[in-house]
Amino acid sequence: MNLSYWEIKSWLTNVDFTIVGSGIVGLNCAIQLKNRFPEAKILILEKGVLPQGASTKNAGFACFGSLSELIEDLKTHSETEVFNLVKQRVKGLRLLRQTLGDDNIDYQEFGGYELFTKADEALYEECLQQRDAINQLLKPIFNADVFSLKEGGFGFQNIQPKQGFNKFEGQIDTGKMMDSIINMALQKGIKILNATTVDSFSEDTDSVKVKTNRFEFSTSKLLIATNGFASKLLDKNLNLDYRVKPARAQVLITEPIKDLKIKGTFHLEKGYYYFRNIDNRILFGGGRNLDFKTEETTELVQTELVKNKLEELLKTTILPKQDIKVDQYWSGIMGVGSQKKPIVKQLSSNVFCGVRLGGMGVAIGSLVGKELADLI
Repeated sequence: MNLSYWEIKSWLTNVDFTIVGSGIVGLNCAIQLKNRFPEAKILILEKGVLPQGASTKNAGFACFGSLSELIEDLKTHSETEVFNLVKQRVKGLRLLRQTLGDDNIDYQEFGGYELFTKADEALYEECLQQRDAINQLLKPIFNADVFSLKEGGFGFQNIQPKQGFNKFEGQIDTGKMMDSIINMALQKGIKILNATTVDSFSEDTDSVKVKTNRFEFSTSKLLIATNGFASKLLDKNLNLDYRVKPARAQVLITEPIKDLKIKGTFHLEKGYYYFRNIDNRILFGGGRNLDFKTEETTELVQTELVKNKLEELLKTTILPKQDIKVDQYWSGIMGVGSQKKPIVKQLSSNVFCGVRLGGMGVAIGSLVGKELADLI
């Protein structure tokens, strides 16, 4: 790329902090650093025209885990670890709302529901049996029981007679959230360069040389916040216990539905399917459990297997006996691994990372961004 003197001087000289990724984590990290170091020159590099991973593509669930998800987590995590995961998610959601304000993210607290299909009898019974124990575990966080039961409603079909209900769960407008936080960063003088991919970096004693697809430059500190895309830059810096795998989430949204009665956030099959109301439409996503290996990718495309399953559940379970048309399909890339806890660590003298959000970017992205900035 043929850069001018002015471009190099204004954007790429004397850079104090460079952040890779302009998603929830990267933007929050930049804002926190700017608040602490007002005179610092902060640059964010983003490979996409818009944030490329999941920050502008997620379903907008302000959640911290359904009952069945938490029960499943207890099979691979200790009670203390699960408690701390939920506590972190609640703290992160509070920080998101405080940072941007409820109006700017269109925060609504209609509650969260968990549905169990007729075929999910064993999971349904397990949740009924474990509900009191999970409520007891989480009571120090909420000072109340989180999960209750409600009789079926909303006209769903092929599901168990009772639904799990969580009165603390909310939803946001993902587009408004990201627009607000990008504007906040720009107003603070943080520079964002889009369509710029970081190919590699190398560290000197007091700086990091960064090579992108367009130019090379040096920065005092490099902070990597690319979540599901992290393996490209970080595999050699992280041992196997800390590896980040991409996980594609495929989503559809219907055309507007007249007199839509469904209101809230809904979970199915341990959270592998999820849907909600938005603008008189139903947004419905998930299905990577149909083929985990294929969905372990950074390709932002859809597959017939998942599309067909989403459409089938939409027409047979969620909105049965209705003539529903799908308006759009898209996909986003999450970052997952062997543990649900995110990776926030210093990798070397001048390189840091905040990645592996485990599909909980809305809940913990603001907090992970703050924790990443706090490493400086």
